[in-house]
Amino acid sequence: MSNPITTAISGLVHTPRRTLMEACLAAAESSPAVFTRLYPETALATATWADAIRAKSIDLSPLAGLPVSIKDLFDVAGETTLAGSVVRKDAPPATADAPAVKRLRQAGAAIIGKTNMTEFAFSGVGLNPHYGTPANPADRQVARIPGGSSSGAAVSVASGMCVAGLGSDTGGSIRIPAALCGLVGFKPTARRVPTAGALPLSSTLDTVCAMTRSVDDCILIDSIIADAPLSIPNLPLSALRLAVPQTVVLDALEPHVAASFSATLSRLSNAGASIVNAPLSLLAEAADMNRFSGVEAFAWHREILATREAEYDFRVAKRIKLGATMSAADYIDLHAKRRNWIARMDQSLAPFDAIIMPTVPMVAPPIAELEESEDAFFKTNGLLLRNPSIINLLDGCAISLPCHAAGTLPVGLMIAGPAMTDSRVLAAARAIEAALKSA
Repeated sequence: MSNPITTAISGLVHTPRRTLMEACLAAAESSPAVFTRLYPETALATATWADAIRAKSIDLSPLAGLPVSIKDLFDVAGETTLAGSVVRKDAPPATADAPAVKRLRQAGAAIIGKTNMTEFAFSGVGLNPHYGTPANPADRQVARIPGGSSSGAAVSVASGMCVAGLGSDTGGSIRIPAALCGLVGFKPTARRVPTAGALPLSSTLDTVCAMTRSVDDCILIDSIIADAPLSIPNLPLSALRLAVPQTVVLDALEPHVAASFSATLSRLSNAGASIVNAPLSLLAEAADMNRFSGVEAFAWHREILATREAEYDFRVAKRIKLGATMSAADYIDLHAKRRNWIARMDQSLAPFDAIIMPTVPMVAPPIAELEESEDAFFKTNGLLLRNPSIINLLDGCAISLPCHAAGTLPVGLMIAGPAMTDSRVLAAARAIEAALKSA
């Protein structure tokens, strides 16, 4: 079945919503492991409503009547939030929609369904032994990982079943699958979007956000789910001063990633951007501080693990239990250490409009390799999380754009900045995206 959606939202202006939704639902129903639940009746009703209002020439949000998926981490009134687990099947249903879901509905989005995910959002790989692992649509010959934890969200967009996938990003869970599946994924400054109604992984690092097919579509979704929309300045590429960190983030790049990143830097430089190789040696401190997810996840899961650990994905349970070893005093010290590091990082980044790096150092490996080897799984997971998680630790914002040559496996370019520089990062991303498309 061909992808119903092959363009950004701007390319769907004249497309009948009902017809599009019927095609998207048909594709979703025939795509294993992407969705954990579909909403055909309400999605079709919303699409039909949007067509009727549009026929009267009444202005609506560009999102009205278009299919949007939501990660099965978000509350929907009357439903149990499974979060990719079977442990949650007997949990009480949610009493209200999560704020991000409610805001999408208010903008007229047609929620097509809930998407599969890494259990409890605790992995960048995307494997799920309970509901299956959706294959990355970038390769039709080899079943490759989609990335995680927002695995189904990425595949739902990359396969053309929706215009956007609402997800979460604690250490890269939007940007990793966006990079591996050839999408655009934006992680805003965490405080800008409410996390209420999303089952937590890390109260310190969790961020609610989405992936789409373009920078402008990410800006649109962000304007809907955030507490306040951004004003995005017009920043020509020639005005941008972009830092390429020389510490950590360029280590162990696969050849295709290294070549794609190098070619991207050349194109941006030739188009007028100022590319600066910056030591940013403070990045070497990030790995030792990146322990919030395990500690905070263990605090949430410890009682359930005590009696039902056998029902968990063993890889997820293993990582959560690592959080049991930190004392309260060490946890408090960790927060203080992070605050100090953020202050020093902010000073180091002040001369630049943004930093740029490969989103992840590899292309998507085959699913079978990681299912067969625990060592390969954890090595891959660590590498996938390495670069994106730095920005979560920074309390920053970042976006991943495709930067690979057509016909090759996807590679992501990450553009990032400190907290509350979202407008500038998105403006830079818009200019970079335009330059890469014209090259």
